[in-house]
Amino acid sequence: MTESSAFRTDRYELTMVDAAIQSGTADRECQFEAFARRLPSGRRYGIVAGTGRLLELIRSFRFEDAELTWLRDNKVVREPTLDWLANYAFRGNIWGYQEGEAYFPGSPLVTVDGSFAECVILETLILSVLNYDSSVASAAARMVSVSLGRPLAEMGSRRTGEYSAVAAARAAYIAGFASTSNLEAGRSWGVPTMGTAAHSFTLLHDSEEDAFRAQVAAFGPATTLLVDTFDVEKGIRLAVDVAGPELGSIRIDSGDLPTVAASARARLDSLGAVNTRITVTSDLDEYSIAALSASPVDAFGVGTSVVTGSGSPAAGMVYKLVAHRDDAGEWVSVAKTSPAKISVGGRKRSVRQLDAAGIARAEVVLIGEDPADAAPPAEPEGRDRVLLVPLVTAGVFDDRYLGTAGTLLARAHHASVMQELPMEAFRLGRGDPVLPTLYR
Repeated sequence: MTESSAFRTDRYELTMVDAAIQSGTADRECQFEAFARRLPSGRRYGIVAGTGRLLELIRSFRFEDAELTWLRDNKVVREPTLDWLANYAFRGNIWGYQEGEAYFPGSPLVTVDGSFAECVILETLILSVLNYDSSVASAAARMVSVSLGRPLAEMGSRRTGEYSAVAAARAAYIAGFASTSNLEAGRSWGVPTMGTAAHSFTLLHDSEEDAFRAQVAAFGPATTLLVDTFDVEKGIRLAVDVAGPELGSIRIDSGDLPTVAASARARLDSLGAVNTRITVTSDLDEYSIAALSASPVDAFGVGTSVVTGSGSPAAGMVYKLVAHRDDAGEWVSVAKTSPAKISVGGRKRSVRQLDAAGIARAEVVLIGEDPADAAPPAEPEGRDRVLLVPLVTAGVFDDRYLGTAGTLLARAHHASVMQELPMEAFRLGRGDPVLPTLYR
């Protein structure tokens, strides 16, 4: 039986439902949307991630006996609301940017249509998933863009929570990382896993040579030997002595990496290990990876920086009611208007405006239009690409975006999207979003 995700929420989601049931507004058809008012840390683009995870969690958003009993015992909501929760299942519609897509301020990343009660109750779940996963994917994409095609491994499980570690591994993989050290991400989402040994394995043995021999005996000469426990130069020489010139890879986890990597390459070549790869780790981020662009490094392992969004652990997304039907059945636009947190009301759909060469030039948000409309705008400029895709239709989930297959689809979509962005998107310096958001 799938674990219920219903309690992965804030109390006020349920108390709003409780009050709305009492006032008679709970069933009013509404449209909510999740969007970011700005990009984090002066970045030029963001990457949508978490959609597949979110859909799985919404599908398992059920109030079973254990949840209902706790709510009753703690007097969170009244009996009519408990009866409503006992029968809860999302039966509305959800559209969204396809996972792996680039986004910009104001982009309606997820649009949720249904009764007020069934939509508002999902707010915390939607934001907790999208804010974290998109933050990780956005940071990971920047790292991939400066790695010059060299593979990156996500190794941050020990630097975040046990559940967020799995989410981070999946998000980084969607954004182009090659693998993860996290086994649950491999089992649940099909992310390739990697890993051999830490410094403790070397220190366990009576000598570094004994440790290397034990590892080669277990995994063969194609393994990766960690050579910086004591002295890197001596470690490299010993690693080649033990594994032979066909040693698969060495890993370096400390020191002035550009200098150490250059010296390591020269030493390996002098020992005949010309095909042995060099992997570096040691608190890497997009800036240190870029600084290694001219170094003879073959692969990178990234931990803390990627699982914390490289300084922006949340993407700053919000979930707002933008429209509801009035008593006559007509859609009414609503929006928050406080100066510091202005929202744009109205039902929306969006398109990515591309020039004749297929390069993105603007994010166009069309106000007052049905998000289910997959047609381009009436007067397209260049080659417009419709961004919202149906994820849930009348409570039926699109299986293409779920599980391992959905993760692979998101990864492939991300790779194609990155080809559309203009070159200035890949500058690491702080700057404005690379595409303007135009409201029409």
